[in-house]
Amino acid sequence: MTDAVLSVSQLNEYVRKQLAGDPMLSALRVRGEISGFKRHVSGHLYFSIKDEQARVSCVMFRQHALSLSFEPRDGLRCVVFGSASLYAASGSFQIYCEAIEQEGTGALHLRFEALKAKLLAEGLFDPARKRPLPLLPRRVGIVTSRSGAALRDMLRVIHRRHPGMGILLCAAQVQGEGAAGEIARSLDRLNAHGGVDVILCGRGGGSILDLWAFNEEIVARAIARSKIPVVSCVGHETDFTIADFAADVRAATPSMAAELAVPEKAALEGELKKLGQRMLRAQRARLALVRAKLSRLAASQALTNPRRAMIEGRRAALKLCEARIKAALRARTAAARARIDQLSRALGALGPLAVLERGYALVLDEGAPVTSAARLTVGQHITLKLRDGRAKAAVDAVELEESHGGEEEAVV
Repeated sequence: MTDAVLSVSQLNEYVRKQLAGDPMLSALRVRGEISGFKRHVSGHLYFSIKDEQARVSCVMFRQHALSLSFEPRDGLRCVVFGSASLYAASGSFQIYCEAIEQEGTGALHLRFEALKAKLLAEGLFDPARKRPLPLLPRRVGIVTSRSGAALRDMLRVIHRRHPGMGILLCAAQVQGEGAAGEIARSLDRLNAHGGVDVILCGRGGGSILDLWAFNEEIVARAIARSKIPVVSCVGHETDFTIADFAADVRAATPSMAAELAVPEKAALEGELKKLGQRMLRAQRARLALVRAKLSRLAASQALTNPRRAMIEGRRAALKLCEARIKAALRARTAAARARIDQLSRALGALGPLAVLERGYALVLDEGAPVTSAARLTVGQHITLKLRDGRAKAAVDAVELEESHGGEEEAVV
């Protein structure tokens, strides 16, 4: 035993060097559950990992945290890679993590993608199968753990949005062995009961293993065969499960599921009030139109003096007929006059007076027209009618010529 007295910093530095020199502590793989996770503004991560009997502090500096492909969170089971040492300033033993791997995520991811592809090929996720949520459910069914925070969140939101809304809880284990079977049976029981209009099915956040019950085929098929619309609400906004794809609606959180499924009572009442006011205004406007029409009818002669209205109506009809007849007569008279004028002009063009106007003369014997030279004799006295008068003449000679048609033609 030495008599030297060490300072605290000397002691801590000694222990740090001893730990740093241990090859087993320089390349650790430690399995546990994340607890007390914090992300510092610097980008460094501070948390603990624990099992049933113990816990150990961990730190992951920013340059290593940037390479993570997921967001660490409390409750996540994982394996950390790094080295263990003492932080001399506080004397705290901790693991300096260089990498974190979610425990079993590789195999679970493969199972997730295989089941997703299988159910997708069967059409279980077809958008055409999804049903709209009821506008105003009479009662809401809930499938979740009786003791979980998810139930408290959903009840709080439902009571806030619609006080007095009926709720039927069909509690089920949502984590661990047998949870998937309980969830599926609860969904079937709510369908058999038939007293709810929409089902909220889910739980709060957790690790991939905590949420795995909602990635089981039995749960997906129970959701798909439900006759009641199902809202899936598993974990946080970034968590996706097979149940989300099979459900009619996926909500990011249990609270959001309650928001989607239950309408706000005050908003509905306000909308009903507006619709009632619009209906009342429409009825009043319609009634005013009908009253105005009735007033016009009541003031009309057909009601105040029906006999006069009948006589006036017939008188107006007679006047209309009279006007039509007069118009028709005027049109026919005008057409007849135009026809007479046309015929008169044609007759005048063909008459003997028109011929005289062109310089010809009409030979008359005692007032009768002479149409042939054979009727004339030498010395016979005849009358010539011209355009503007008459002349007396005597026949000096008669010459007969042959016409083109073989008849004789007299020329004086």
